[in-house]
Amino acid sequence: MSNPIAFLDLPRQQKRLQGTIQRRIDTVLQHCRFVMGPEVEELEQRLAAFGGAKYAIGVSSGTDALLMVLMAEQVGPGDAVFLPAFTYTATAEVVLLLGATPVFVDVDPNTFQISLSSLAQRVEDVKKADELDPRIIIGVDLFGQPAPWNELKSFAQKEGLILIADCAQSFGASYQGRRLGHEARATTLSFFPSKPLGGYGDGGAILTDDEDLAAQYRSLRTHGEGKTRYEVEKIGINGRLDTLQAAVLLAKLDAFEGELERREQIATMYDAGMPAGIVAPARVPNSKSAWAIYTVLLPNEEKRNDLQSFLKEKGIPTAIYYPKPLHYQPAYQEHHDGASLPVSEGLGAKVLALPIHPELTDDEVERIIKALNEWSKDNLS
Repeated sequence: MSNPIAFLDLPRQQKRLQGTIQRRIDTVLQHCRFVMGPEVEELEQRLAAFGGAKYAIGVSSGTDALLMVLMAEQVGPGDAVFLPAFTYTATAEVVLLLGATPVFVDVDPNTFQISLSSLAQRVEDVKKADELDPRIIIGVDLFGQPAPWNELKSFAQKEGLILIADCAQSFGASYQGRRLGHEARATTLSFFPSKPLGGYGDGGAILTDDEDLAAQYRSLRTHGEGKTRYEVEKIGINGRLDTLQAAVLLAKLDAFEGELERREQIATMYDAGMPAGIVAPARVPNSKSAWAIYTVLLPNEEKRNDLQSFLKEKGIPTAIYYPKPLHYQPAYQEHHDGASLPVSEGLGAKVLALPIHPELTDDEVERIIKALNEWSKDNLS
């Protein structure tokens, strides 16, 4: 078997950026301001500029970013929060942590982004049941691509709902010619190591154009403090971004544009070499993906599992995002109203993510494409 290909190659990335990262870390070790040091504010300014937002607030994780955004909106018992069923658990768990109810929405069968028609139906379902107050829509920019923000904004305005963006997987993507970061009332980011812009641990941020909300997020991340440390204005959390993580992210941000370009090059190579019968990811119209995840579709679960095993034997790792929709997960079943979400329910049996990261060489990408075609010839002809 050939040398294994890494699904995510952080060691190779660190070797490429080692000098810049080490200099940033050394500066923090010298000034010893490990909590809310100057690098945090510097990173916030650069994130805001990159995402086209007025304000950025560094926080402890993408999950905490979502939690604080909902806390600022005073989401709680009796509130309905609409979100896609085909996404990571963090989007839904923060809703339940605050005592509110997640209302799961189906996704588009081609782009996997939240479905506008399903959203409209789910809002109508909640209104008819008359047990919950429709409050929030969380649009998720899944796998690196943007949600349909123009349509979501129009729908939210028509229905009087607050629109939040979960951009954990897609910072660096563009929509309608502008970077993601100000399509909603607040945009949450994750800097988990596997994300396109990833730290060396947990981290996140909130982007917003609203000055009052920015002030609330800063307070919430620091135990609800007011003008002084021991003036407590509201119930908050310990949700600050560590200075060392900010330093690492600043170093990585210097190289981020080039890494996004490399991800796009790899996706284009995959697209061009994809064999018939394996469906390459559909592009969201008028957008550019950050390519956090490159997910293909197989005809059925048997074929998907067979391909995954074949690639593993060739030293090519893959992953399944996500094997179950959220409303099928044990933690959420009792909170779901029983509505059928057929697209989300079927995707888990067909999806397969291929390696996509800036450290992949052309030879490695071609090796993956060759393996896909070899398997396809024997199994899909």
